[in-house]
Amino acid sequence: MTSQFLTKEGYDKLEAELNFLRTEKRKEVAQRLHEAAESSLGEFVEDPEFEAAKNEQSFVEGRIRELELLLANAKLIQKTSNKDGVVDLGSTVVIKEGRNKPEEYQIVGAAEANPREGKVSHVSPLGKALIGKKEGDKVEVLAPSGSFTVKVVEVK
Repeated sequence: MTSQFLTKEGYDKLEAELNFLRTEKRKEVAQRLHEAAESSLGEFVEDPEFEAAKNEQSFVEGRIRELELLLANAKLIQKTSNKDGVVDLGSTVVIKEGRNKPEEYQIVGAAEANPREGKVSHVSPLGKALIGKKEGDKVEVLAPSGSFTVKVVEVK
C-alpha cells in the first residue's frame, strides 16, 4: 500500500475508531454471534440473525485490517507557518468562484477527505488544481462535471 497523508487530527480520529472497533465493537459482535447461536439451536443454515451477525463481524474485521494498514503507512502532514502563501498539503485555503460566497477548505490526504467538513483531498480535481498556487491566483479546476474557475483569496 502506498503512503497515506494524514493530518494529526485525522490520524487521531482513525486511531480512535480502530481502538473502538478492537475493544468495544468486537465484544458487541461476539456477544451477538453467541446469542444468535444459542437461539438457533444449532440450525444456522437459515437463521437470519446469525447470518446478520456473521456479516457484521466480517465488516468489523475488514475495517480493522483496513485501518491498521492505513495507519501503518500514514505520513503525517506537518503544519507549517506558510509564510510564502503557497498552497500545499495541510494548507487551509479560502477560494471564491464567481459571485458566490468564499469557501474555506483544508487540503488533506485522500483518507480523511470530507468536503462537507471543508476537507478536500490533494488528489481531487480541486485539490490538484490548488496545490502550488498563491493568494490572488485564478485557478481552472477540471472536474468530471465540467471545468470552473476559482480565485485563491487566502492561504492559511
